[in-house]
Amino acid sequence: MDVIQVNNDGKSPYDLIKAEAPRPDTPAGHVLIRVSHAGVNRPDILQRIGVYPPPMGASSILGLEVSGYIESLNLSDEEARLLGWKLGDKVCALTNGGGYAEFVSVDARHLLPIPKGLTMAEAATLPEVSLTVYANMVEGGGLKAGETVLIHGGNSGIGSMAIQMAKGMGAKVITTVRGADKAQAVAAFGADLVIDATAGDFVEGVKAFGGADVVIDIVGGDYTDRNLICLKPKGRLVQVGVGAGSKVTLDLFRIMQKQLILTGSTLRPRSADEKARLSHAVRDQVWPLIDAGQIKTVVEKEFSLDKAGEAHAWLEAGQHVGKVVLKIGG
Repeated sequence: MDVIQVNNDGKSPYDLIKAEAPRPDTPAGHVLIRVSHAGVNRPDILQRIGVYPPPMGASSILGLEVSGYIESLNLSDEEARLLGWKLGDKVCALTNGGGYAEFVSVDARHLLPIPKGLTMAEAATLPEVSLTVYANMVEGGGLKAGETVLIHGGNSGIGSMAIQMAKGMGAKVITTVRGADKAQAVAAFGADLVIDATAGDFVEGVKAFGGADVVIDIVGGDYTDRNLICLKPKGRLVQVGVGAGSKVTLDLFRIMQKQLILTGSTLRPRSADEKARLSHAVRDQVWPLIDAGQIKTVVEKEFSLDKAGEAHAWLEAGQHVGKVVLKIGG
C-alpha cells in the first residue's frame, strides 16, 4: 500500500515522501479501514520533527484521524453484535497512528459513523478534534451552559470545533485570532466576541466582557499568566497545546486568591479503553449537534497523499481557518 514516510530528519515538511509498505495487521477487536481521507494535525508535525514520538505499540506512520470504508473485521460474534459494524460501512475514526496510508487498522470501539450530509473529506476532520475538545473543555474544564469560555486560536481545527461545541452547549464564547482577516472568518463560527491579538492585549477585551469561567489554550508561554488574569473566581485553565512554549512563570498567589484550577491533557497516550469511552461520549453528546447543523466542519484545503509535505507547510504557515486534509482513496 502507499504510505507517507519521514525522510532525513523531518525538520522540513518536504521530508515527507510517498513510499510502499505492507498492509497493517488487524488484531482481535480491530477493523481494517480503506482510507478515503486523513486529517492533518499539529501533533503530526511534532511527530515529523521528532518531538512527539508515537506511544509503544503504535504505528510509526503519521496520521491520527481518518474517514473511509471497513475493508475487514476481526471481531467476535458478541463484539460484532454490540458494535453493529459490517463490511463496507462508511466510518471515521481516531487512530493510534497510521492514517497517512491507504489502509489503517483501528480499534473497532473507536469508530464513529459519518454524520448526516457530510462528505468523506469533512468527516476526516472530526475524530481527533472532537475527542480532544470534549475531553478538555467539557470533562477537564467542566464548561456548563451559561458560562463563558475563552478559546485561543479560534481559526485552528481545535479552535473552530471548540467554539461551535461551546455554543451548542449554551455557553458564551470569546476567542482570539492573529489578524483581522481571521477575525472576520472566525466570527462565522458563532463566537460572541472575537479579539485580534495582534491589535493589542486580549486581557482587556476579556475583562470588559466580564471574564471567563474556562480558558482553552493552545499557546502557553506568556499567555499563561494573562489567562489567569482573565479567569473569574473558581475558573479553570485547560492547556491543550504549548505553541509558545511549555516553561512559564506564574503568580501562585493569584491562583490561591481566585481558587483557580489548572489542568490539561493530551489524547494520544490515553489507553484504548479510555479512547473507547470518549468515542462513545462524543457520539452521544457531540454527534447530535453535528447532525443538527450546530457544528459545521471547515475544510480549509485538501491535498493529495503525495503532497503531504505541502499540507504540512500550509498548516505550519498558520494562515488556515479550519482543517487540512489529505485525499488518499475514493
